[in-house]
Amino acid sequence: MTVDRRSVLRSASRLAALSAAGGLVAACGGPSDGSGTSGPSVAARPQPAHLTESPGPSAAASPSPSPSPSPSPTPTPFALPPLAPDTPLEVVTGPRSRPQLALTFHGQGDPAIATALLEAAEQRGARLTVLAVGSWLDEQPQIAQRILSGGHELGNHTQNHLDICSMRPEQAHEEIAQCAQRLQRLTGSIGRWFRPSAAQYANAMVKEQAQQVGYAHVLSFDVDPRDYADPGAETVTRRVLKAAAAGSVVALHMGHPGTVTALPAILDGLAEQGLHAVTASELCA
Repeated sequence: MTVDRRSVLRSASRLAALSAAGGLVAACGGPSDGSGTSGPSVAARPQPAHLTESPGPSAAASPSPSPSPSPSPTPTPFALPPLAPDTPLEVVTGPRSRPQLALTFHGQGDPAIATALLEAAEQRGARLTVLAVGSWLDEQPQIAQRILSGGHELGNHTQNHLDICSMRPEQAHEEIAQCAQRLQRLTGSIGRWFRPSAAQYANAMVKEQAQQVGYAHVLSFDVDPRDYADPGAETVTRRVLKAAAAGSVVALHMGHPGTVTALPAILDGLAEQGLHAVTASELCA
């Protein structure tokens, strides 16, 4: 058979290309399974620049590393009014002589509901006190500054919202201290108020642990409409307006849509009684 020169050259070119491709596959193939037979060839995943020890001779030069981000500035704590000298260790009510009261909120739940509640208060010039659960702040760190930026007050309601009065002293201390650490990191302050979880009043042990963490005052309450049971907005409104008076500290809960719905009617009803909602610190100043 006669083979022309062009056919020979084309065959040689194909062989050279196949040889080069075989070298490339060998370089990128997976490791042997120990039987002497290589598995399917899989291209190696590129490693992040900071994990690659040194590039091979044929590797492209790595780009210059991005500069490290500047550390976030420490938040400046909001100034709080000084409390009256006779403010007790555990505050249940404020002075009854002024036409104001404090609406205090257990801080937990859906941040959208919490934001809607804050907005409803701000539209009527009311300032709230939010006792935040530390695990909530872990999940929604942005909510801390949102609360403060609206003129509201932020305090400590333990890290995990467990029955703190039944704990051993070291456990109670840790529950209070962990939430305080979150508040300090997010706002520049641990806040003024501590409220015990799963209890209206703090026992002697909890008061002692709160003081060790840095809380000179425990915030209780005298009005509890039990909104956490979701009885409906009308029921929550009626219970608050029936029981609240000048100096009252009302316990309410974020994360419950009925409470958000009730808040405008509560504030309007309080205004009709000549009462205005202020923060716990303003109430006790």
